[in-house]
Amino acid sequence: MKNSVKVAVLGGAGRTGNYVINQLLEKGFSVKALVRNPDKFTIQNSRLEIIKGDAVDEKIIQLLLEDCQAVLSTVGQRPGEPMVASQSVKNVLKAMKELNIERYILLAGINIDTPFDKKGPKTITATDWMKSNFPEIQEDRQKAYNLLMQSDSNWTQVRVPFIEFTDNSSEIEVNLEDCLGDKIGAIDIAKFMVREMIESNYGRKSPFISAI
Repeated sequence: MKNSVKVAVLGGAGRTGNYVINQLLEKGFSVKALVRNPDKFTIQNSRLEIIKGDAVDEKIIQLLLEDCQAVLSTVGQRPGEPMVASQSVKNVLKAMKELNIERYILLAGINIDTPFDKKGPKTITATDWMKSNFPEIQEDRQKAYNLLMQSDSNWTQVRVPFIEFTDNSSEIEVNLEDCLGDKIGAIDIAKFMVREMIESNYGRKSPFISAI
């Protein structure tokens, strides 16, 4: 994928999303970012366009994805608000189909289960903890994965452990069956997502990534 394309970003105002936007801009891509409160958004660049709105709004997602060739999402669940994961995925997949966009990279936790997993004890414990303490969020995230599987889009769901918000990059481990590390830096998440958008090494798969 050439850097002349325009990339839609959901969750760009979040801490990890900031890293993703900066990485895209650093690589020469143009970006359309969905932001709920543009007045509080600090990244400025001539190749960055801000769309005000929410990921659960179907019409806003349609507007966001217009003229884009790929979609990156770091959307997270906000406390006390309606579930966002499955609805945002549903909106994105619908707009992608209508606008003929193929590539979709989104961020998720290690608690998501897939038929291809062989989770070890640590990952199972983390998954069970999420299911016990945040069942509604867990169910919504799992529903989002099921929507991806039912689609014919070229998506990659990147599953990560505890995120460290640091500019220090580390070597990472990528595994399709289990999360082999306890943490990962936000900069490395951003680098992996952008690289995966370009190279598509894990199309229609849900790799775990973690720092070595």
